[in-house]
Amino acid sequence: MNESIPLTLPRAYGEALGVATIRTVAEDFRVTEIPLVAPDGAGEHCWLYIRKRNSNTTWVANQLAGFAGVSPKAVSYAGMKDRNAVTEQWFSVQLPGQADPDWQAVDNDDFEVLEAKRHSRKLKRGALRGNRFQLRLREVSADPEQLEARLEQLKQGVPNSFGPQRFGHDGDNLVQAARLLARPKARVSRNKRSIWLSAVRSALFNRVLAARIEAGNWNTALAGDAFQLEGKSAVFPAPEIDADIQARVAGADIHPTGPLCGSGDTLVSGEAAALEQAILAPYRDWIEGLDAFRMNHARRALRVMPGELAWTQESEQQWLLEFSLPAGSYATSLLYELFEVGTADEPG
Repeated sequence: MNESIPLTLPRAYGEALGVATIRTVAEDFRVTEIPLVAPDGAGEHCWLYIRKRNSNTTWVANQLAGFAGVSPKAVSYAGMKDRNAVTEQWFSVQLPGQADPDWQAVDNDDFEVLEAKRHSRKLKRGALRGNRFQLRLREVSADPEQLEARLEQLKQGVPNSFGPQRFGHDGDNLVQAARLLARPKARVSRNKRSIWLSAVRSALFNRVLAARIEAGNWNTALAGDAFQLEGKSAVFPAPEIDADIQARVAGADIHPTGPLCGSGDTLVSGEAAALEQAILAPYRDWIEGLDAFRMNHARRALRVMPGELAWTQESEQQWLLEFSLPAGSYATSLLYELFEVGTADEPG
């Protein structure tokens, strides 16, 4: 590829206020899934509400398949959850014409079945409203008054960047993507191909977001922007920006969007289109590669509103943050606006 894609981002609200450590123990990073629907009690799919600790979502899915005696393809989930954490989420297991196994007999130190209920449909990827987070930050070195003031600012919205986990260790997903795009007929599993191509789209989106943060317009309207409705997936173009659009953006009813590159109409025009074209011009080869794999263009909000953001200073160097985010948004993006964050991950 002609040009690598930088992964660094500016901060929207100023420099980091200090340093903090997350994940000293798994219980410091708790994630609870907010589902779109609840199981209705009947059908061939058994929905399982699982609490896992220090475990990959895919690994848990395979364990459930083995216990139920079904193919891993019969097990589904709405979204991947952090490994080094304590998380709660739904899985579904397709059991046509079969009785439920004794899920309480699952003997595993890394996860437990909290609830089992039948449903008429399987749980599809992406079928969740969002996630609730409870994060305990240790070894915090920051002025408490400045930290509380910054947290109040974050209630106005946070840059909706893709977190570093999207790109793999040291950005390896982009390295693999470059190799794939150079040899598009190479034999690669569908899952790996999806991960690598998604990393490219995510990195390009972050480039546009970074430029708009630097310009101070990541959370305001530009002529020709496409806007996403708060809490919805619907996006609409606005070739002209009038007082109504400005008021809706200011009130967080709608958000300007950035590109998830691929084939098809970008929805933006005028100033917004010119800005995106200029930012993405060095990465033309990457975008053409996405086109070749028939990735469809989509839009993602540049701003995300953390729900029910609350905090407690538990001791001089320890804080507890609680908030919710819609599906696809990253807790690390919120932390990035506060601290230089280190980790103390447990082994295992």
